[in-house]
Amino acid sequence: MLILISISFAVSFTITVLVGLVLIPALRRMKAGQMIQEDGPVWHKGKQGTPTMGGLMFIAGITVAVLAVGIGEIREGRLGHITVIAFALVFAAIGLFDDYVKLKKKQNLGLKAKQKFALQLFVALGYVAIMHMIGNLTTNLYIPFIDISVHIPLPIYYIFASFVIVGTVNSVNITDGADGLVTGVTIPVAACILAIALHIEHTTVGLFAAALLGGLIAFLIFNFYPAKVFMGDTGSLFLGGAVCALAFAMDMPMLLIVLGFVYIVEAFSDIIQVTYFKLSKGKRVFKMAPIHHHFEMCGWSEYKLFIVFTIVSSIFATISYLGVYNR
Repeated sequence: MLILISISFAVSFTITVLVGLVLIPALRRMKAGQMIQEDGPVWHKGKQGTPTMGGLMFIAGITVAVLAVGIGEIREGRLGHITVIAFALVFAAIGLFDDYVKLKKKQNLGLKAKQKFALQLFVALGYVAIMHMIGNLTTNLYIPFIDISVHIPLPIYYIFASFVIVGTVNSVNITDGADGLVTGVTIPVAACILAIALHIEHTTVGLFAAALLGGLIAFLIFNFYPAKVFMGDTGSLFLGGAVCALAFAMDMPMLLIVLGFVYIVEAFSDIIQVTYFKLSKGKRVFKMAPIHHHFEMCGWSEYKLFIVFTIVSSIFATISYLGVYNR
């Protein structure tokens, strides 16, 4: 298992780097540059025109690694990694279309919120249904730290699962707001899932988690401050889908509450800001939301944001691993 996982990591890392060397110049020639939000930090205006949709490079690396290294698992009928990659790729397709609309309109607004929500909800329900039908998902909700499982009626579980998936995917998307930020935050998440997969001897999840880790570390070479490329919604929705799919593939969706702590804080800071702004008729809780922009307004550099948020994510990833160690 360790050999396959090591190969999966190496293949994903190598292909991501190679694709990046070709993709970034191609995106520049296509003038596929990021459009910066009008209400965002003024110093982000300098990023205008930086190539976006760079998530395609780690999507390519991860996909090739999972399919090539996991061929033996496929032949033996173990398809956990295939359902995960398929789910993540569908979310990437939604993100790719969103990025395309943004580029076509030459503004930072792509699909309407209702359109994105409807597509994501449809995909979430489909994934849960397929996983349940093929026997890779139960309706017994595992509770980390106390090591018990609670049976949930199927209709309620579908609602719960859809809420978790759509919420997590959008939280990851919101976190992608500074150079390297969501990449750095997700690396410890992938490492934690890989460690858990090794601990419970879940080969297919381990293969994907290793590929995800390798692809993200490679992408960071191009995405670290100052970023040469952004992952775009193509990449961030893929990451959100991958993290969710891996948690459900291990039958541990509740783990996302701790493992995805940074994502959740980012999302709730945005919700709190918007809600309070409306209720108070113009007052704000944060200088700017989501919360990473608040820290930027307080004088934090994007380098400091990356370091602090990655450390926080690493701490909660460690706690998450300890929370399921006795399973």
